[in-house]
Amino acid sequence: MSTRTLKQIIRSVPASDGAGVQLRRSLGQTPHLRVDPFLMLDEFSSENPDDYVAGFPAHPHRGFETVTYMLDGHMLHEDHLGNRGHLKSGGAQWMTAGRGIIHSEMPQQESGRMRGFQLWINLPAKEKMKAAGYRDIQAEEIPQVTLPGGAVVKIIAGSLESEGRHVDGPIQGVTTAPLFLDVHLPAGAHFAQAVGVEHSVFVYPYEGSVRVGDSEIPRGDAGVLVSGDAVEIVATGEEARFILLAALPLREPVVQYGPFVMNSREEIEQALRDYSDGTFAAVA
Repeated sequence: MSTRTLKQIIRSVPASDGAGVQLRRSLGQTPHLRVDPFLMLDEFSSENPDDYVAGFPAHPHRGFETVTYMLDGHMLHEDHLGNRGHLKSGGAQWMTAGRGIIHSEMPQQESGRMRGFQLWINLPAKEKMKAAGYRDIQAEEIPQVTLPGGAVVKIIAGSLESEGRHVDGPIQGVTTAPLFLDVHLPAGAHFAQAVGVEHSVFVYPYEGSVRVGDSEIPRGDAGVLVSGDAVEIVATGEEARFILLAALPLREPVVQYGPFVMNSREEIEQALRDYSDGTFAAVA
């Protein structure tokens, strides 16, 4: 077994998106700070409604998948295909933009804490123009497992493979074989997970800090790991919570223009034409 070590830390930076939602962006702040096939990771966390109440009004996407995982709060998803989903504490939504979707994500609260993540995962070239899709995943659909060492793990995508346990999450069968785990570790506790040796893997602590090998990953930064078939993570000093993400890299050209992610400039120009002439939604 080859245990992964830390390759790079991507520091998160303050950013704003939608109609002024305040967040921190690690992956995706520049084209060079991506981890194939992951394009972007945003963390939003605030008890000040001015930071989130304007939400994400209707906007288009093409060529990738978005995953929103809500830790605290309540948002409403609506799209032009007629999908409507309430994203509440502990729940997630998995949206495949494919050839085109126009959606909104609007807060359903005027006070209290809004906290969670949005992740963008690239689609392979052969799937970029497939039909759009949406899956609403309620908190009770996400398995939660307590391991002997004290780790509590929620499995959003892929499968838990740790300490003899195999538990499948609700998202399976995606081409990039993504793994999305939310892990809570007591102080000094240890977590191990088998991963595909070809997978890109990173860790994002959002409470406390963690250690991978001899390297510490601070709260709010993404730790990108080297190749290997296992991940071992330890909570340092105090209890920690982190998300562990892994997926098969596509190794394809990435050309992004705002909410469109394709493989060539020509495909981006076509997306812009489709959106401006009103056929973007019609072809979805």
